[in-house]
Amino acid sequence: MSSQQHYQRVAQAIEYIQRHFQHQPTLDDIAAHVHLSPAYFQRLFSEWAGTSPKKFLQYISVEHAKSILTSTASHSLLDATYDTGLSSGSRLHDLFIQIEGMTPAEYKQGGAGLKIFYSFAETLFGCILVASTPKGICTLTFVEQNEQALNELKAKFPHAEYIEQTDEMQQRALAVLTVQPNSIQHIKLHLKGSAFQLKVWESLLKIPAGQLASYRDVASQIEQPKAARAVGSAVAHNPVAFLIPCHRVIQASGVLGNYHWGTTRKTAMIGWESAQLYANVEEF
Repeated sequence: MSSQQHYQRVAQAIEYIQRHFQHQPTLDDIAAHVHLSPAYFQRLFSEWAGTSPKKFLQYISVEHAKSILTSTASHSLLDATYDTGLSSGSRLHDLFIQIEGMTPAEYKQGGAGLKIFYSFAETLFGCILVASTPKGICTLTFVEQNEQALNELKAKFPHAEYIEQTDEMQQRALAVLTVQPNSIQHIKLHLKGSAFQLKVWESLLKIPAGQLASYRDVASQIEQPKAARAVGSAVAHNPVAFLIPCHRVIQASGVLGNYHWGTTRKTAMIGWESAQLYANVEEF
């Protein structure tokens, strides 16, 4: 089974679990829904998530999200000493990913003079389109149809030169989505965005893997505590999925909320990251 097929089965299971949460579906119920035997489904899900479906359900619960938000609220996202105590590398994400904003000339001219290299790949969370300029990654988006995703990219930079080719920066970005998130190498991002958007995206890099923040937390972090709604808009326009972890921003109530690439995928990411974080911890 390919990575894409693997994720699709897991996504179907997550959707079913969420829809029937109040009825507490059994392993047999979930396996039947995705047309697999209970034993095979248990093995498939555990290989993907690093934990059982039952434990995964705890990681994506509102109660667990609330407990993380409470913990996050007691720390500054910019605090260099901020550490979950469980994964010493998780707070180093922002040290390895740096954002450079495109110059006014670069994006006002529709990318004229830019060479954009792009490729498609399968990851833990579905198929992606990743694109880069000589300065860094400019897009990483989950796709359902390759041609449509490429057309959307070209609409953002209509005058750029496009070359289907994988480069080293793309390979580094892909590694984050296929191996442990803390084993990343230095990655540069070259992004089109307003000064406010870039500020929000940089702040998101401070949220460690397995942790969560509310829109209000992010607004306070960038010293604009009344701008939670504007922060939400900037989060929604993040052009680089997962590397800029907008999936870690949720509602203050603990509800995971919407996501540009689908609520199920956001849920899968949050649960998967928690599973990696707590892999060697018996209780949390």
